[in-house]
Amino acid sequence: MNRYASIALLCFFVAAANAQTAKKPAGKAAAPAPAAKATYVGSEVCGACHEDIATALAKTPHQAIETGKKYGFVGQACESCHGPGSLHIESASAADIRNPAKLPEAEVDKTCLTCHRNEPTQAGRLESSHARNQVACTTCHTVHGTAPNSLVKRKFTEINALCASCHEAENASFQQPFKHRVPEGAMTCVDCHNPHGSFKPGMMQLTMANEPGCLKCHVDKRGPFTYEHQPMRTEGCGACHEPHGSTNAKMLIRAEVRYMCFECHANLPAQPGGPTAAVAGVVPPASHDMVSPRYRNCTICHQKVHGSQIDRNLLR
Repeated sequence: MNRYASIALLCFFVAAANAQTAKKPAGKAAAPAPAAKATYVGSEVCGACHEDIATALAKTPHQAIETGKKYGFVGQACESCHGPGSLHIESASAADIRNPAKLPEAEVDKTCLTCHRNEPTQAGRLESSHARNQVACTTCHTVHGTAPNSLVKRKFTEINALCASCHEAENASFQQPFKHRVPEGAMTCVDCHNPHGSFKPGMMQLTMANEPGCLKCHVDKRGPFTYEHQPMRTEGCGACHEPHGSTNAKMLIRAEVRYMCFECHANLPAQPGGPTAAVAGVVPPASHDMVSPRYRNCTICHQKVHGSQIDRNLLR
């Protein structure tokens, strides 16, 4: 057999083999290899590329995650928020690492509450208006920033400016003539409000005795009183006062004291046989003739409007 015949015969056998293979039913495709699962690599590996962030993070309260055993991420502070980083190290792709800045607000809060959920300041987080309005923790807090960027360590004016960036109406109230000294930097919004959440309306701070935060400063108004003024228990200071600012003295919600009192102590009709002018009081027969100027400023007589230890009518 010459060379050409051998080549022809070889081609015949190859063609026959291909035809036989084509007649066989196709088998199942090979299953793709399972995706590699990310593992923890440690903060030192993260810091090799993100050196500036690692240096800044070491100066924040979050450094406690790196060194303390309480949170279960010793040596893995970066990955406590960003997740295991081995795939990101291999690919250097942002798609292979979790970025809280790009997560939905609820996921950001979930990440932060992994460590912070058992802190007293977070007790009302889920019930707070910040949570309902999708204001994430990172809206106010800089996670990677240095210690001065932590809200706790910021200057009063910086905290107030941050709150004012959203709460414009409340900030405008501080331009009224009678106000709390927030614009002067003598106090901050968080002196009265708990930005993380509270079970009280307006996310108000509470004292250890579960009292309104106002009483931390206005201690002379703190009870318990033998004779209470009921709004102090049921409605709080906001029943009579504008908390942020007012055009009225003592930040009252009414321009005159008598109209303030009439919010609850409504006018009563004149008694038969009595004076023809309208009278006011709680229990008839009332003796306050409001035509007379002597009765128009209730606090001249009822001086203990927040509560009294000795007088049922709050006279002294």
